[in-house]
Amino acid sequence: MNAPQPKTGRQERYEAAAEFIRRCYSECDRDAAIDDRITDIWHAIGQTGSYTHTSMELAYGAKMAWRNSNRCIGRHFWDRLRVRDCRDATSPTAVYEALVEHITAATNEGHIRPTISVFPAAVQETPQVRIWNKQLIRYAGYDTATGIVGDPDTVALTRYCQSRGWEGEGTPFDVLPVVIQVGDQEPELFELPEEIVVEVPLSHPDHEWFDELELQWYAVPIVSDMVLEIGGLRYPAAPFNGWYMGTEIGSRDLGDRDRYDKLPEIGDRLGFDTTTDRSLWKDRALTALNRAVLHSFDRHSVRIVDHHTAAEQFKRFEHEEHAAGRSVTGDRSWLLPPNASSTTHVFHNEYDDTVRTPNFFYRDESLPN
Repeated sequence: MNAPQPKTGRQERYEAAAEFIRRCYSECDRDAAIDDRITDIWHAIGQTGSYTHTSMELAYGAKMAWRNSNRCIGRHFWDRLRVRDCRDATSPTAVYEALVEHITAATNEGHIRPTISVFPAAVQETPQVRIWNKQLIRYAGYDTATGIVGDPDTVALTRYCQSRGWEGEGTPFDVLPVVIQVGDQEPELFELPEEIVVEVPLSHPDHEWFDELELQWYAVPIVSDMVLEIGGLRYPAAPFNGWYMGTEIGSRDLGDRDRYDKLPEIGDRLGFDTTTDRSLWKDRALTALNRAVLHSFDRHSVRIVDHHTAAEQFKRFEHEEHAAGRSVTGDRSWLLPPNASSTTHVFHNEYDDTVRTPNFFYRDESLPN
């Protein structure tokens, strides 16, 4: 999604706030408090141009944002999101310490917990907090004379970190520092402690040679490049996570030609004819890679979901939303799993892709200079 238009006008911000309060308080069985709260917000916006969410509004608004995320197939668990109010963190060090706590709590020794940490809103009197990483945990991508070592998707961020003195070890799986900026200050780099980053070495239940590929992936996908918008207020730093769906790692991160591109090597190892697409070697290699991902996460007791189960969970989400009197929006191109798409109910359905708020929006900004 594109970045939302900031609600800079007082009337526009008030209307967005009032709409959110009515829905939020109604769903939380607090209808009697709606009028007084809207009046308080009207006065606050009139005096300062903005207002402040209560802890309850922030927590439920973040959950609603997940529920409204059209591209997410994992929304069945939206009301179990753990919301961490980090609005008091206004220095790079304080933000970093909160992120370490987030990673530790979300990882939960492999029992992954959906978690979001919300930093200060983008209001005039408060310097904005920005996290420049797409995810808190990502592997570096080194652009070398012989090709890219690591993740091609992070070459620009890796280059920036190197320009700031970070070196890395040059392996395909070096964890990047977290780049944090507050206001107009120069961004600061923080390396994550090794002990909090759980990584899963990949193996295959039927092929011993798979270990020789020396593949691995991190346990928790914590998205950190999106803006959380609730009731006309924008939170430019609000990293959040669920747990992985296996195909995110197997089909995309490791299998995609523009990422780690491991299918040709796996196809060769399996003895497939990789000179012609009619052998379906890509399909068979993808299945082997995705099976290795699920097997390895299970073997190391790290929570993960397969795409068939995720689709069934999304079906339950649809039923629950309809039972609550709410319609379900979705981006079908994202909801469809990259493997065995036609075996899921999503393939046979159409979805209204209207974007509702609260929601998450991609930040339309480049890396720091």
